[in-house]
Amino acid sequence: MRPITFVLAGLALAVVAKIGVTLMDEPGFSSAGADDNTPFVSAASAAATDADSPAATPEPKVCEAPEELLASIQQERELLEAQKEQHAKREAELDLTAETLEVEQQRLADLKTELEALLDKVKAAHTSDVDRLVALYRNMKPKDAAAIMNDLDIEVSVMVLGTMNERDAAPIMAALTPVRARAISQIILERSKLPGDQRLDDIKL
Repeated sequence: MRPITFVLAGLALAVVAKIGVTLMDEPGFSSAGADDNTPFVSAASAAATDADSPAATPEPKVCEAPEELLASIQQERELLEAQKEQHAKREAELDLTAETLEVEQQRLADLKTELEALLDKVKAAHTSDVDRLVALYRNMKPKDAAAIMNDLDIEVSVMVLGTMNERDAAPIMAALTPVRARAISQIILERSKLPGDQRLDDIKL
């Protein structure tokens, strides 16, 4: 082939290449290319948008309680209310019992005070009577006092002679019958002991 042929062929290729570049730069060509690439651009844009936007927070799911659980809760509430009412009732009963006990204690305290006052009065009267009786026997002649005491209740004789001082009681004791004198002496001796230690069964009157 001649050199001129190579030159023409090269020029033709250059012109074709230039035309191709020009067509690619045309708006219509770019739009068509863009239209062909639109699905990919849309997908990419959607992916970018999804990537840029924050992930949506899933809403918490509310689990409804089963009927059995609701019934159990209701039963527990009713039981607690019953126990609360029972506790309140018991507290009221305890308060009433405490008030009644306090009233009874006060009444017993008042009765004790009255009884002590009565006992003190009886004791004072008894002491006064005993003192007069002792003075009466002390002013008697020992023989006359002994004659009365031989037939007097043994407890009264012991009370009178036990209250007298030894100087006044000795002459009366000497004038008593031996059995009566021994009995009075033993009772006076045993009464100072505890009740379980006293020996009064073998006393002869």
